[in-house]
Amino acid sequence: MHSLLLFSGETINYPILIGFVLSSSALAISPGPDNIFVLTQSISNGVRAGLATVLGLVSGCLVHTTLLAFGVSEIIKRSDALFFGIKLFGAIYLFYLAYKVFKSDGDILLEDKKAAKSPKNLFWRGFTMNVLNPKVTIFFLAFFPGFLFSTELDPVVQFYVLGLLFMLSALIIFGAIALLAGSISNYLKGYNKVGFYLKWVQIIVFSGIAVYLLLSDK
Repeated sequence: MHSLLLFSGETINYPILIGFVLSSSALAISPGPDNIFVLTQSISNGVRAGLATVLGLVSGCLVHTTLLAFGVSEIIKRSDALFFGIKLFGAIYLFYLAYKVFKSDGDILLEDKKAAKSPKNLFWRGFTMNVLNPKVTIFFLAFFPGFLFSTELDPVVQFYVLGLLFMLSALIIFGAIALLAGSISNYLKGYNKVGFYLKWVQIIVFSGIAVYLLLSDK
């Protein structure tokens, strides 16, 4: 009964969670190294290889979630000022990402190199790519703290909930990319402006999250 009460509407801010899922989904759809990697592996090596790549990339997020949960949660407990500093850093970093996307040309380049790779190797490649990429840790640090959704739940629990929601969003969208790789590839090659539109989706999402972080309370 106690656990049910903790997750009642009185202690959970569901609009924040919904906003987090929508933002995570928009970022997963926008072209980036991870989903382009999934797309190219699916085209080159088949759907099974693409899904193995997806599982590897998503599993790596659990490592970053753990680092974030136990590191930032301690800061939240000790200092409001330090936590504000993290949020400020996060907003600045997200504005920087939006600027980098703005300066890019918006083209989506696909390679179609036939190179047989086993699903097991692609899983570990995706996992290693994610875990060893410090930009993912920095992004989680910038993105997650502004979406803490309860004043009563332990921040560690909240970060793991956010991490699992982020992983689920990525799993669904990246999985769909792997399953529909051929159709998506043909669509991207046939419509030159799709990269331009997706570029501005990223800019709006990054900037919107940055503004939200600046305006949100602890």
